Amino acid sequence: MSFVDWLVFFQEKGQNYRSLFDLSGAGMPIRTIIEPFRIKSVEPIRWTTREQREQLLRAAYYNLFLLPAGDVLIDLLTDSGTGAMSTHQWAAVMEGDESYAGSLSFVRFRDSIHDIFGYKHVIPAHQGRAAERILFSCMCKKGDVVPNNTHFDTTRANVEFVGAEAVDLPCAEAKQPSINRPFKGNMHVGALEELIARVGRERVPLVMLTITNNSGGGQPVSMENARAVSDVCRKHRIPLYFDACRFAENSYFIKLREPGFADRRPKSIAQEMFQLGDGCTMSAKKDGMANIGGFLCTNDDLLAQQERNLLILTEGYPTYGGLAGRDLEAIAVGVEEALDEDYLRYRIASTGYLGNHIAEHGVPIVQPPGGHAIYLDARAFLPHIPADQFPGVALANELYLEGGIRSVEIGTLMFGPNAKLDLVRLAIPRRVYTQSHIDYVIEVILEVWNRREQIRGMRLTYEAPFLRHFTARLEPVVGRPSNNTVIEKTATRG
Repeated sequence: MSFVDWLVFFQEKGQNYRSLFDLSGAGMPIRTIIEPFRIKSVEPIRWTTREQREQLLRAAYYNLFLLPAGDVLIDLLTDSGTGAMSTHQWAAVMEGDESYAGSLSFVRFRDSIHDIFGYKHVIPAHQGRAAERILFSCMCKKGDVVPNNTHFDTTRANVEFVGAEAVDLPCAEAKQPSINRPFKGNMHVGALEELIARVGRERVPLVMLTITNNSGGGQPVSMENARAVSDVCRKHRIPLYFDACRFAENSYFIKLREPGFADRRPKSIAQEMFQLGDGCTMSAKKDGMANIGGFLCTNDDLLAQQERNLLILTEGYPTYGGLAGRDLEAIAVGVEEALDEDYLRYRIASTGYLGNHIAEHGVPIVQPPGGHAIYLDARAFLPHIPADQFPGVALANELYLEGGIRSVEIGTLMFGPNAKLDLVRLAIPRRVYTQSHIDYVIEVILEVWNRREQIRGMRLTYEAPFLRHFTARLEPVVGRPSNNTVIEKTATRG
């Protein structure tokens, strides 16, 4: 029986990923989740007392982004650029060609990306948001509308920065965290058709599909949904672009959950999905398995030239795009390693272990567990804290106070009035933490869950005009005020 067969066996019986490795009921030997790698280098982490963490949090204005990393025990703020590179990547780093133009490292980078993604033009950038800025600056203008299954923070900000409107069109079940459906990252195809009919095709310069859907709980997009979105785009002659940050995890979810793909390799699944589009943006700090870097792809010759012109102005020459040759080499190897089935099997099982274990104790999470992160439903976790008192921020702060764990709020602070949910994301860096670290995280979450009624809300004392969650300052609410007045602003939010 293959590992995929085991997954199907337990999914059919309503089992979770934690019980996945107890296979005695299926006539299989008992299994333990183990990392599919050996550790050759270690980095010490610092223990702090609760009193120290209280002082540190106060000094950081109750914003976990402002904490010194050295004062964090388990850092789950993001999986972006925080992973551990492999021996093959480090070996490739030593071959980095740092030539300003025509670098051999670029050739290897381009060929590796083209092999998987298939697009004609591959344009490197220093990270995903740089690729987004170039794409939207070239394709969008004031008054345009950009649909997405769900925009993430930098994607939305870059759309809005050029004066366009970012519109989220998640499927209906995505709005209900507790419902367990296999592809809650899907776009609502009917809503996409309605939007195009309402605003007019000329106002929609592109459609974007985020795989996996990060803001929607790290949920995957099915091949069936991607095909349907592509069909709509083809009918209206609108380019379809993928936000491909976690394309490997999305491909593996398709292999596990979508009929007809069980015997397919993740790489071939990814290749099939990208054929449905016209280009992509990607932060290689996620499923590129690198610490920095990204890229922009397109099949449009004229657009590619415009993008390269802007790249030269702000990022660098088209054969390095703001990256060192060694970074290009690390990405060229990393995108292939991200598609390794042993790695993907372990990563998704370990993440599911965390999510299902805390859910068994009543902790509300976005179901089913995602690939790169677990999302706590802060509104259900802290129903006594209203949305305007940032329940996600309050919960994230409490996890740090209890156990030195850093996470990130994805909700009212991050998205303001656009927030439909208040979530706390526990993003797991790739190949960094062991299973015992995950068990520790479980213990801390359950401790906070047991005294959740004691947690207070937060109020803003400072916000920036864009992406305010990165630099916002907050303080605990005393009592329960009727509104969340901001004391200081640098500018009016648009």
